[in-house]
Amino acid sequence: MVRIKQEREIPVVAGYDVVVCGGGPGGIIAALASAREGAKTCIIERYGFLGGMATAGLVAPISVFNYNGRRIIDGLPWEFVERLAAIGGAREEKPLGNITFSPEKYKLVAQRMLKEAGVDIYFHSYITGAEYEKDPDGNSRIRYVIIDNKNGAEAIAGRYFIDATGDSDLAAMAWVPMQPVPEQLQPASLIFMLSGVDTDALPMIRHSQQGVNYHDLKIRDLFTKLREEGTEEVPIFGGPWYCGILADGIVLVNMTRHFADMTDNRIAGDMECLLRENAHRYTELLRKYIPAFKNAELIATAPMTGIRETRRILGAHTLTGEEYLEAIDFPDSVARGCHPVDIHSANSTSQRCQFMKDAGFVPYRSLYAPSFPNLLVAGRNFSADGVASASVRVQASVMGLGQAAGTAAAIAAKGNIGVDKVNTDTLRARLLELGANLSN
Repeated sequence: MVRIKQEREIPVVAGYDVVVCGGGPGGIIAALASAREGAKTCIIERYGFLGGMATAGLVAPISVFNYNGRRIIDGLPWEFVERLAAIGGAREEKPLGNITFSPEKYKLVAQRMLKEAGVDIYFHSYITGAEYEKDPDGNSRIRYVIIDNKNGAEAIAGRYFIDATGDSDLAAMAWVPMQPVPEQLQPASLIFMLSGVDTDALPMIRHSQQGVNYHDLKIRDLFTKLREEGTEEVPIFGGPWYCGILADGIVLVNMTRHFADMTDNRIAGDMECLLRENAHRYTELLRKYIPAFKNAELIATAPMTGIRETRRILGAHTLTGEEYLEAIDFPDSVARGCHPVDIHSANSTSQRCQFMKDAGFVPYRSLYAPSFPNLLVAGRNFSADGVASASVRVQASVMGLGQAAGTAAAIAAKGNIGVDKVNTDTLRARLLELGANLSN
């Protein structure tokens, strides 16, 4: 491979106590928590709006907040839901606490809450590098994150950083060790939006009962039969799952799937093209075979493909599926999750959907890596095996991780200590004050 060497001077445009990289559900709550705790905070987002998987990926509903009759994920995440509901942008599907939402109002509430908290927002900014230094003990301390936007290359200085990119982009650029990559990552999916749908004829559009996998078995069986008989060209699919956006006749469809390492630019680009083709094909098939979709029109595909699994850091503790499913309550538990373990096959239509007996716990040690004293993660890139990650990766759980990471970063900034030195009793006490549920 031919390589070129480029040297450039990059202006340092700002400095913060806490720099949050990624404006998805985890990043939003992390930045909100950090700023409200008094830390000077910014958030960096590659799109021109906040929300990540919720808005750029059109992944709905926000799941799951309640389990076994209790609110499991509470505090700032639920405050966000309440603010969204107050402007007609959210509906709770009781009793499970899945949230049907308006993507546009989600964007609006997210930016309002961050601006009210004093968070500086860097939109249209792609993270392209990290500058770090080694201390006398051999630890790596990140000093700057490099972003590229219409202003060119810019550097933002930070005392502490939170990687909420989902793909561990910042952590990878700082050479944080990662979990071994599985042979088969979970597949990527491109959500598409249909209008003209008879939503009253789709009972699975409301995600309201515990212990139910809300895929449409009737359509699943039909399309499986069409694939086996060769009657129609039916690409590989999942579900299908539907969700509304609080507007009559409009449905989000989660159906496309294919294996891809979405951290590889070429593979990701090819996958976007394939899944977009498949979204159009499935629209044709739904119109042809399903009465509720006979007048359906494809009005949008998500701006970004939904990603279930990529890089996860190798943290101070790797949460195992056994620990999580047994609801082991760690001394340093800082977040919880109650979504089923949801593992999609990358090369077939199959799915492992294992429901929880009780909500699981995530220890603080899974949010940072040894020898990186000013970096935390807030998202599906936390330190877990494939089973635990397959539950915690969803939006409500990730918001809980963001609440923990943002609060911890602010505590570390106040004390000028490494994130590994944060007193977890103090952290847990503050999270409880914010409304987090950290006990059975």
